[in-house]
Parts: sequence; C-alpha cells; structure tokens
Amino acid sequence: MTISAVASDANQKDLSRWYTLAMALSIVTIVYNIAEGVISTVVGYSDESLTLFGFGVDSFIETISGIGIAAMVYRITRNPASSKSPFEVTALKITGWSFYALSAGLSLSALLSFYTGRQPESTFWGVVISLVSIAAMVLLIRYKRLTGTMLGSKAIIADANCNLVCVYMSVILLASSFLYEFLALPYVDAAGALGLVYFSVKEGRECFGKAASMNDAACSCGHD
Repeated sequence: MTISAVASDANQKDLSRWYTLAMALSIVTIVYNIAEGVISTVVGYSDESLTLFGFGVDSFIETISGIGIAAMVYRITRNPASSKSPFEVTALKITGWSFYALSAGLSLSALLSFYTGRQPESTFWGVVISLVSIAAMVLLIRYKRLTGTMLGSKAIIADANCNLVCVYMSVILLASSFLYEFLALPYVDAAGALGLVYFSVKEGRECFGKAASMNDAACSCGHD
C-alpha cells in the first residue's frame, strides 16, 4: 500500500469518527429535549407557570426537528452532496405547524392571564431548568460547530447555530422565573410566555422556508 493510500484510509477513518460524533450529538439533542419537555410541562402545569409549560411544549416540538436533523446527518454521512429527503421536508412542515399552534395557544393563555390576574404558585423550577438548559445548549453548540468545521459541513454548523434560539428561550424562562420567584413581579410569567411566542412564530416561519429550500445550510430554528 502506497503512502498516499495509507493517508487516504486514515482520513476516511477520521471522517467516519466525526460523522459518528455528529450522529451522537443529534441523538443526545433528541433525548435531552424529550426529558426537558416532560419535566417542564409536568412541573409547569403543577406550579401553574405558563412560561415553563410553554417552554416544555417547545422542547417536544424541538424533538420533532431533532429527528429531522438526525435524518439529515445520516443522509450527508452517506452522500454529503445529496438534497433533503421527503422525510426531512415533512418533519420541517410538522415542526412549523406545531410552532404556530404553540404560539396561538400561548398567546391566548397569556392574554387570559393578564385579564384574570392569574399568577403561578412558584417559578423556582423555571430558574433551575433554564440554567440547566443554557448549559446543555452551549455545550451542544460548541461540539456541533467543531464537528461541522472538521467535516466541512455547512449543514451541521447551521444546526449548531439553530440551537442558539434554545438559549434565547431559556434566557426568557430564566428572566421571567427569577423576577417572579424572587421579586414577585406581577404578570411577568405571562409576559415571558409572550416572549416565547415571538421565537415560536419565527421558528415556524423559518421551518417552512427551510422546507421550501434545497439548501441544508439554511437555518430552520430562528437564528439570523
């Protein structure tokens, strides 16, 4: 075997390891979003925290998006130059409609909260969950960007950038939960829910834009 052949084989093995990491990161994202969704919706419902409950529903929607991303990673592992599959397009459209439905539900619930003056029993767990979410997303973004750079994949780098919106939504949850739990500011929970609405609408719009585009590097998660 020639030196060039040995180098090529080593390079292929190196690429294979990076693609394996890319898939592992996608799976971790899916599992994390499911766990976050279950905990946030259960605790949010129990504590009557609209922002935390909406954050949890968003995590479930992100799970659908994550499954589409995992399919994308699998596809580009087999053929980096291939276009989106019908499954990926369908996942994007389902995700888009889900974000719109979440936006409508949160908007109506927030307006009702303003009208009735309903306040959460507690938002302590919103503070905890948001801090955990920020830490987890920052790590995922870091390693997805590294993986995308090593593979020269704009799609994987775009997926990493898309996770930034999760950080933004976590910050909204953190701010609203902290302000209510420790300063008892009225209506801040409902205001936080409306903050989530802004990003949900943006995410939904960009999901449909991504579904209509053949460019994997276009971000579907609200990052400009």
